[in-house]
Order: sequence, then structure tokens, then C-alpha cells
Amino acid sequence: MATRAWISLLLALAVALSAPAAARAEEAAAEGEAVLTLDVDSFDEAVAKHPFMVIEFYAPWCGHCKALAPEYERAAQALSKHDPPIVLAKVDANEDKNRPLATKYEIQGFPTLKIFRNQGKNIQEYKGPREAEGIVEYLKKQVGPASKEIKSPEDAASLIDDKKIYIVGVFTEFSGTEFTNFMEVAEKLRADYDFGHTLHANHLPRGDAAVERPLVRLLKPFDELVVDSKDFDVAALEKFIDASSTPRVVTFDKNPDNHPYLLKFFQSSATKAMLFLNFSTGPFDSFKNVYSAAAEEFKDKEIKFLIGDIDASQGAFQYFGLKAEQAPLILIQDSESKKFLKDNIEADQIVSWLKEYFDGKLSPFKKSEPIPEVNNEPVKVVVADSIHDVVFKSGKNVLIEFYAPWCGHCKKLAPILEEAATTLQSDEEVVIAKMDATENDVPSEFEVQGYPTMYFVTPSGKVTSYDAGRTADEIVDFIKKNKETSGTGQATTTEKAADPATTAESVKDEL
Repeated sequence: MATRAWISLLLALAVALSAPAAARAEEAAAEGEAVLTLDVDSFDEAVAKHPFMVIEFYAPWCGHCKALAPEYERAAQALSKHDPPIVLAKVDANEDKNRPLATKYEIQGFPTLKIFRNQGKNIQEYKGPREAEGIVEYLKKQVGPASKEIKSPEDAASLIDDKKIYIVGVFTEFSGTEFTNFMEVAEKLRADYDFGHTLHANHLPRGDAAVERPLVRLLKPFDELVVDSKDFDVAALEKFIDASSTPRVVTFDKNPDNHPYLLKFFQSSATKAMLFLNFSTGPFDSFKNVYSAAAEEFKDKEIKFLIGDIDASQGAFQYFGLKAEQAPLILIQDSESKKFLKDNIEADQIVSWLKEYFDGKLSPFKKSEPIPEVNNEPVKVVVADSIHDVVFKSGKNVLIEFYAPWCGHCKKLAPILEEAATTLQSDEEVVIAKMDATENDVPSEFEVQGYPTMYFVTPSGKVTSYDAGRTADEIVDFIKKNKETSGTGQATTTEKAADPATTAESVKDEL
């Protein structure tokens, strides 16, 4: 992980010290960059100036951010010529002075892009592509009305893609509570879906034209191709769209058409059932048919289903700590992160095993490596069976890293943690530890959505997500500033961290 670019930032600040904050950012863009560079001083002024902005929150050490940078700049250059211009900006959310912005806008990973509408009165997650052409196409659709009127079958043909979800409100008139609520939901969810509205259902390509208006029609390329709802309560409409816009069984393979549903699946906090097997060998069809029937049978349960090809889903396999020889396997992870596993399962065992889960007859398993007999390295090794003793019951200040052996960022961090631990080795009140989160279950006290993730735990039990720098000196400084001394139970307050990666990002990278 790269050291923060302190010198460049200080030079940039010194050169432009006398200029108004937002003007400094735009002058920098005029000198060659179309992406505006903002900080805590220029942020509010820039947002207030532009009715529509996209802002990237990044960290200089983040590999995903480095990969995005040239694509983001190319998109900014193209969008600067749009009428009206679409403004792209960025903020170093890892810089100390800008961390209040990361906290305010709930930045949980890098890079995070957010759309700021109406001078920041309406803020949405950017969920579009990460390459220049895709960014441009996506953002052009985000400018203007949230829902487009469909006046003819030709309009419908030009707006509705058979391979994507499209949501249409069918009305007797474009007024009244139903229409107002529909437009409110369209505005709120426009970053996720395309919306249209019409007075004539017979303009639409699918579904019964003889409908009782008003209604909301959701067109999709899977399961039932058309689903309708007449409940225009805003919360009910959002729930209908969410429930209808994911396949009953999400497929994890190399088909790019499935990728948006995969991301939504892994981002969901709902209970997940995941069946992994080899799609190219063995009785795949029998497993798929039985599993699809099970998803239909249990569709009223609060659970989402996925079937994954072990060749295509290695990222998920590694994240959950699974091994190829366990397949075919079915894994359930509930909303409390408890896991239930049946490996080497037969197709005819799937339904009965799911029934046992729903009947509460299965016991969750805790995966743990053996507690090491010798543990005298500067960075202590903890496992699932020892983590509470080492972290919560030792009476020490513990910085713990959750890592994956295959993670490149973790490999770069390892010698840095070793150096920091060696520096603090004489401090008996401090422990630096690490846990392989692919071979051990992570306790519920920690939220690990990507690797590496670090937390700092004090003797009083305060758990803080580590969001400071990634050099040995910065880690040591953080611990010294935030540790509790014996008997005091007091430490400097730090802000909640932003994880460098998320499960969804890991899946996105693999795709």
C-alpha cells in the first residue's frame, strides 16, 4: 500500500492558498485535469455551485482507485462537453483533514462514487460502470427527468432493453397521489433502474394491455417476464421493485448479463443460500432443476438463492474459505453472519436440508484453525477459538488485521505490521495480531467485508475500525494516540473507518 502523497498535497495547497476554494479546484482542472480536486475547504462551495455532480471518494494507496483514475478522467473530459456539462470531482477521503467528509457521507470502501443532485439535497450511490464509455453513457441517463414518458410503441422500443429491468407506471393521468409517489420512487432509485410512465399499456412490449390503471409494471429478462403491482405506497413500491428485480436464483458464472444481479445479491443483507458446483462436469442439470424448484417452494421465506460455478466464483470461494473438494456444497449465511454448511451434497438432499434449516434443526458451524502452540512472533496469530481471549479478555490494546492469504494488499501490509509490532514490542499494554479470515469465522463484533480489514480494540471493549495510514510509523502513531492505559479506560476518539474493499468489490473485480 502506497504512502500518502503528503508533499504533493501540501504543495498544491500552498500554491493556491490565496484563491477561493472552489475556484482553486476549477483552475486545477483548467490546467489539464477535467476532474475537479476537492477537499474539506472547497467541497461545500463546489456542491452548492453545481446542480449535478459526481464525486469520487478515494485513497491514494487503493489499487481500485488507481485503476479507475484514467477512466474517470477520460469520462470527465467527455462529459464536460455535454449540454449541460456534467461535473466529475474527487476527494482524498484518506487525508486527515477530509475524513469528516468520509464520515458524513458514510464512505465504507474505496473508491466510492456518489451522485449529488440539486446542490447536494439529493445524494445517491453511483452504481454504474467503471470504464470511461460506460460512465459517460450511464451519467447521461442520470441527467434530466427520472422517468421518461412513453407516448408510442416506438418510444417503448427505443427505451426498453429486453436484457434489462424497466419499470413503467401506467396511469389515467399524470397527476394525483399515485403518480406523485411513482415519481418520488423513480427519483430515489434512478441510479439503479430505468423508469418510464405512460397512459397506454398497449404501448409496452409485454404484458396484458387491458389493465386497470393505475399500476406499476416491471419488465425483466428472467423468471416471470412481467410483474404488476397496484400498491402505490412509497415503501411498498420500493419493496416490490427490490423483490422483483433479482432472479429467484442468481447465477454466478462468466456471463456478463448476470453480473448486475450478482452484485446486488452480495450487497444484500438478507439471508443467502449458495449452491456451488462444477457447471461443466457432473449432473449439473439435475442440481439446477432441484435447486430452482426449492427456491420456488421457499419463495415466501426471507432468503435469496444463488447457484455458482466453482470455476467462475473463486473469489466467493476464497472469501468464504471453501475448497473445491467440498463441492457440490450448499452454504447458508444468515443476516447475523451465522453459517450453515452441507458439503458433498446430493441433489435429492437439497430440499430436506433447507427444510431442516427453516425448522431450526441445523446447528451453525464455527470454523477455526488450531490454536498455535508457539506464538512468539511480533505479530500474534489468532484463530476463531482464541480471538476472544486475545482481543477482548487480555486487558490489552489490540490492533487486529483480518486478512486472506491470496490478497495482494494483505501481502504488502504484512511486513509493515511486522515493523510496527517490533517497534511496540516493549509496550506490554499493546498487541498487534492477525487472523486468516478465510480459515476462521470472524466474530460478530467485527464487520469484515474485504481484505485487509483492521480494528483497534481497547481494554474497556471499545471497538474502532482502523482508517489511518498504512505505514509502520502511522500505525504506531495511531496506537499511541488511541490506546487506553491501565485503569483509565480513556483514549483519543477516532472516527469510523472506511474499508479498502468490499465483498461486492471483490466480486466485481473477478467479473
